[in-house]
Amino acid sequence: MSTTPPADSLVELAACKQLPHHQFMDHATVRWIEANRPDFPDGPAYALRAASQRLLYRSAIPVSWMVEPRLVDSLHGIRHAMRTAALAACLAETTRLSEEDTATLIVAAAVHDCRRLHDKDDRGHGARAAVWLTENADAVWAHFHLTAAPRHVVAAATAVRLHDVPYAAFTADDRTDHAQAEGISDLLKAADALDRYRQPKLSWWPDSSLVRTAAFDALRATAFELVVASEAAHLAGLDSADSVFKALEQRGLVS
Repeated sequence: MSTTPPADSLVELAACKQLPHHQFMDHATVRWIEANRPDFPDGPAYALRAASQRLLYRSAIPVSWMVEPRLVDSLHGIRHAMRTAALAACLAETTRLSEEDTATLIVAAAVHDCRRLHDKDDRGHGARAAVWLTENADAVWAHFHLTAAPRHVVAAATAVRLHDVPYAAFTADDRTDHAQAEGISDLLKAADALDRYRQPKLSWWPDSSLVRTAAFDALRATAFELVVASEAAHLAGLDSADSVFKALEQRGLVS
């Protein structure tokens, strides 16, 4: 399978159901995203606590943590993971999540897609990432300058495992696990869903009916602007991490 980004735009490929397994943003798709900007209501300004900002600067995970190197700069790569971590931090502020749980949420967001094999419907990637996270907890938490307390590892792994399982598809075991890490699991699902403005089809954009977080709609404008700013910066030549850092700084989410 070729690793060369397709000559056609992602939005054109999506329209004719020919998206490849590995999908890379292009200028035409960014222009299409901008042209379809929803009429967002005025949203709140998010002032992230200093601890969250420090963690976001560590959210660019090592490339070696990703099972498929071709995904590093793809739609489910480093930029998506970092934006999801930032959106999770914003949701944590609105729900007044504790500092410890916020740290757990940000760690989970940064690695939630690290076991993906491709950019299409890779079922089970959450479960694979949860196993990897549990087995590599000490190294992951050390990367964030944190200590891997067992309860935090379990909560993060549970949220990662469930992030790609729709609520309607939860089994009895899923519901039991979810109840033990409900807040972090719900916020990770919501943050991941908010970053769907990068997707090249309007019907795939964020849908509040699929999440259980009241603050979801208020964060839509921020999520949209982060996608546009970071994807444009990456296409202009910045690497994935720096493109997201630039977008976060422009939005005042980190300083």
